[in-house]
Amino acid sequence: MSGTVYWVLQLQVGDGRDGDLRDLMTRMVKATEADEPGTIDYLWSLSADGRSCHIFGRYRDSAAAMVHIGNFMEKFADQFFDILTPTGFVLYGEPDAAVRDALAGFNPTIMVNADGFRR
Repeated sequence: MSGTVYWVLQLQVGDGRDGDLRDLMTRMVKATEADEPGTIDYLWSLSADGRSCHIFGRYRDSAAAMVHIGNFMEKFADQFFDILTPTGFVLYGEPDAAVRDALAGFNPTIMVNADGFRR
């Protein structure tokens, strides 16, 4: 599990913003896949009623997570926060101080690796 950083961001979708969300989601997924080779997983999930959204991101290391955070802030943050309201954030792995500082505004719950394995 050395160096890996991953998180689950929980969000509420704004009323009447379903179409905007789908457009934003598509653009963010395409940009992340194209521009961020250190992103291992980047998955968006929606509840059955479409009101709740979770984003799972997993990054090779803190540097890769910071690339994602930088791209997000530069290209997508304004529209993202216009459509979605954060309701929870859980940060896992081995984020360095830069990642923790960059995500501090989300007031994340930081979970420290205690045991386990990855194949």
